[in-house]
Amino acid sequence: MGKVRTLLSCSECGQQVAQWIGRCPGCGAWGTIAERDPGTVSALVSLASLSFDSSGDRRIPTGFPGIDRVLGGGIVPASVALLAGEPGIGKSTLLLQLVAKLSAAGLPCLVASGEESRAQVASRATRLGIRGEAVSFVPGRELGDVLDAARATRPFLLAVDSIQTLRDSAGGQMPGGPAQVRGCTDALVGLAKSREIAVLLAGHVTKDGDLAGPRTLEHSVDVVLSFEGDPRSGLRMLSAGKNRFGSEGEVAWFEMNGTGLREIEPSKLLRSNGTEPGAATALPRAGKRALAVEVQALVVPTDGPPRRQVTGLDPRRFQLVAAVLDRLAGVPLSRTEAFGAASGGLRVDDPACDLAIAVALASAARGVAPPPASAFVGEIGLTGVLRPVAAVEQRLAAARAAGVTTVVGPLAADAADGLRIVPVARVAEAVAWCRKRASAAPPGRPT
Repeated sequence: MGKVRTLLSCSECGQQVAQWIGRCPGCGAWGTIAERDPGTVSALVSLASLSFDSSGDRRIPTGFPGIDRVLGGGIVPASVALLAGEPGIGKSTLLLQLVAKLSAAGLPCLVASGEESRAQVASRATRLGIRGEAVSFVPGRELGDVLDAARATRPFLLAVDSIQTLRDSAGGQMPGGPAQVRGCTDALVGLAKSREIAVLLAGHVTKDGDLAGPRTLEHSVDVVLSFEGDPRSGLRMLSAGKNRFGSEGEVAWFEMNGTGLREIEPSKLLRSNGTEPGAATALPRAGKRALAVEVQALVVPTDGPPRRQVTGLDPRRFQLVAAVLDRLAGVPLSRTEAFGAASGGLRVDDPACDLAIAVALASAARGVAPPPASAFVGEIGLTGVLRPVAAVEQRLAAARAAGVTTVVGPLAADAADGLRIVPVARVAEAVAWCRKRASAAPPGRPT
């Protein structure tokens, strides 16, 4: 006979928990958790009997068009989102600016900070030009204090900075441990669903780039946002790795300056004005959009083992492209050290950037710049054949916006709204076209 399954739930609010605890994470009542038969916890209800507003899903704009696009149209009430990023990348600044935008629109917000005191948060708000009286604050070290403040004020958005500093006094473990992170997240999810409060949690990542804490944390929330970038360049990228309310992979771009984060259109920042040897323009796709990004390469002769080192590029694809160039395109790279990078601290892992990387390597090896105002798109196979890419229209639109006039790749030869298309089937053909155009350029003009 199979084991009879029982559930632990709160007699006050019905919040279900995995194990017995003294205080309900949903309503905060003490001594209300008890075993109940699964049949008595809740009655089955047909979806057709639920009241539903078919006119929309109640998305609230944030004031940042890029963030709205990443979220799928705005913040959904009662949703829980996790914002993950490295220390110092700007998570607290983004949270505070987002809260300020919503508060200015008449939506009450509550900031719970366990990493900074009230005075530190107020100082940051002053530096960012945010009116402090428009934002409510509660210390974010004790879970009970945060839950009580949220129930009392009923904000539209509760921003917790961060989930790793929050602890449940009934748990007994140190803040940041797997049990504490899981328990606090479960309590905040219960609060969001029962009180219709949107919750935004900031979370740390490890040195390997993974989210700190248990993997179940990502399964518990509705949206997982990644905030990345190079702290030295000021360029930041917000993307959605998981989104129950919209498409995944959308990206918003920001620039960090003295007044906080400013949303930008990255094409001009990611592509240089001139053309130099070892630089080529790629057209990677980020979500439903495409960008014009400059990839750079440096080739240095060596007598020792050849090194391949990259920043912002996929190292395996970089090595593959270098091997194909050496073997099938007549570019001698076997006794050289090759370095590659993507401009602006961007991470480029789209296979459609293979051809641009190849042109940059060939240009660096010969010391001759690619033709000006040109971009390269195509995935390179081991035989040197160029494979077609998806989202061609978006990539061509990004090329036009960046001032590109010629696009080289496995594309149809028809001109596309003023762009000249150079169709090539193999990587050797693209390298030969660049070499021919460089040799045909008049003296004194950039090649």
